[in-house]
Amino acid sequence: PAWSKDRSENQPLVIAGGPVVFNPEPFADFFDAFLIGDGEEALPELLDICFATRELPRQERLLAMAQVEGVYIPSFYQPEYEEGAFKKLVPLAAEVPGRIKKRVVTDFDQAYFPKSPIVPYMNIVHDRAVLEVMRGCQRGCRFCHAGIIYRPAREKKVETLRRQAEEQIKSSGYEEVSLTSLSSLDYSGIGSLVKNLVKDYGSCGIGVSLPSLRVDAFSIDLANEVQKVRKTTLTLAPEAGTQRMRDIINKNITEEQLFAAVEGAFKSGWQAIKLYFMFGLPYETEDDLDGIISLLSQVKSIGDRYSRRPVEIKASIANYVPKAHTPFQWYRQNSVEEFENKRHYMLKNRRKGIKLDFHDSQTSYLEGVIARGDRRIAPAIFKAWEYGCKFDGWTEYFQFDKWIKAFDDCQIDPDFYTGRIRERQEVFPWDFIDIGVTKDFLYEEYEKALDEAVTIDCRHEGCNDCGICSGFGINMEIEEGEDLED
Repeated sequence: PAWSKDRSENQPLVIAGGPVVFNPEPFADFFDAFLIGDGEEALPELLDICFATRELPRQERLLAMAQVEGVYIPSFYQPEYEEGAFKKLVPLAAEVPGRIKKRVVTDFDQAYFPKSPIVPYMNIVHDRAVLEVMRGCQRGCRFCHAGIIYRPAREKKVETLRRQAEEQIKSSGYEEVSLTSLSSLDYSGIGSLVKNLVKDYGSCGIGVSLPSLRVDAFSIDLANEVQKVRKTTLTLAPEAGTQRMRDIINKNITEEQLFAAVEGAFKSGWQAIKLYFMFGLPYETEDDLDGIISLLSQVKSIGDRYSRRPVEIKASIANYVPKAHTPFQWYRQNSVEEFENKRHYMLKNRRKGIKLDFHDSQTSYLEGVIARGDRRIAPAIFKAWEYGCKFDGWTEYFQFDKWIKAFDDCQIDPDFYTGRIRERQEVFPWDFIDIGVTKDFLYEEYEKALDEAVTIDCRHEGCNDCGICSGFGINMEIEEGEDLED
C-alpha cells in the first residue's frame, strides 16, 4: 500500500533518504522511516536494527529504529496547525526525540566508498567513474540548498582518491573519471589530483572531467590540463547577470573575473563554453535579465576575437525555486506566468548565435509546492498518482493539468506554499530537522541579501558563526587550493 498506515505486519518497511528528505513532511504519510544526513555510517546501523528486530511487531521495530540518530519515524509525530498555518510537530511517544539531528560522517577520508560500481548494459548519461573529492561547501551561496544541508565541508586525501580511481577503473572499464562535489575546485588538493590522474591514465585514453568551474585563472589552468586527454565543453556558473544580484545571492565573483577567465579559455583554444544562470531570484528586476543577455553577448565577442570560426556559447537558465533550510526559505517563488514572461523576454532580446536552454516553468512550480510543503499536500500527491502522474521528471510524461486537478479535488491552494513571503517568526514544517546551521543565521543572511551585503568564505576570513562547527565538533577551515606546479 502507498500509505504507511495501511501496511500490515508482514509487509516491507519503506525507507527514504537523500537531500529531498530534509523536508520530509510532504511524503511523511507514505514512508515508514527517513534517514536524514550522511548514510555511510547510519544506514548499516539502521539495517542492523531492522534485522535484529525482524520477529517483533511493526510498531516495536519502528520504535527501535527511532533510537538511531538521524532516523525520523513520521508515525510517531503529529503535526498541528493554527489558522491554516503549520504550528508544531508533536512527538507521540516519550522515547522519540523532539528534533532529529542529521547524521554527519566526521572522518570523510575513511568513509565507505564503492570499489566496484555497477556497470549497466546500456548507455547512460553519467557513464563514468565517480570520485567524491569533498563533501559540503563553505562559500555560502544563499540560493543553494545543498550548500547548507551538506555542511560541514570535509575532504579526502589525494592518495585516497587516486586509490579509489584505480579500483573503479580496474573493476568497471570506464574511460572517464569525474571529480564531483558541490565545489570541486575548492578542494585543497585539486591541482595535485588532476595532474596525477592525467599522468596515471592519460596515456590509456582515460579522461578526467570537472563540474562547473570557479571563475578564475586557476580553474582555466586545470581545464587546460584536463583537455590534454579529451576535449570537452568548458562550464562556468556565474548564476546572475549583474553584480547587484550576485551580491544578493552571495556569489562572490565579479564581471572582470568572468571575462578574464573566458579570455584565458579562448586563448587556450577552447571553442565551446556553457554558462549557468538562474532567474526568479529574490529582488530581481528587468535590469538583471538584461545583465544576463549582456554578459552572454560579451562572452561571445571575446570568443570570436580568438577563433577563426564562431565559438559555441550556451546558457542554461534555471527557474529559481526557494528551498527549505536556506536564507531564501522566507521568500516567495515566481509564478508560472512570471517565469514564462522572463523566458520570452530573454529569447526576444538574446544575441544571434547564443543558445538558451530553460527549465520548464510548470515543473518548477510543482517543485516549489513540494519543496516547502507539509503533510496536508500528501492527499494531492496520491490523487495525482491515481490520475496517472508518474515519471514527472520526464517532460513527455509530465501532466500539469492533472496535478492542478488533484490540488483542487483536495481543496489545497498550491500558491500558499509558493506565492507568499513568510514572516520571520513563522514556524516551518521542517524546523524539527537539526541541520547544524541555525535558523537565526539563515535569517541574518536573508536580511543581508536585501542589503546586497556579502558574507565571505569562512576559509578566508574566519568563522561566520553559522553553528555547524560547534554543533558537530568539526572545523570547516580548509587549506587554500594548490597550483598545478605543487
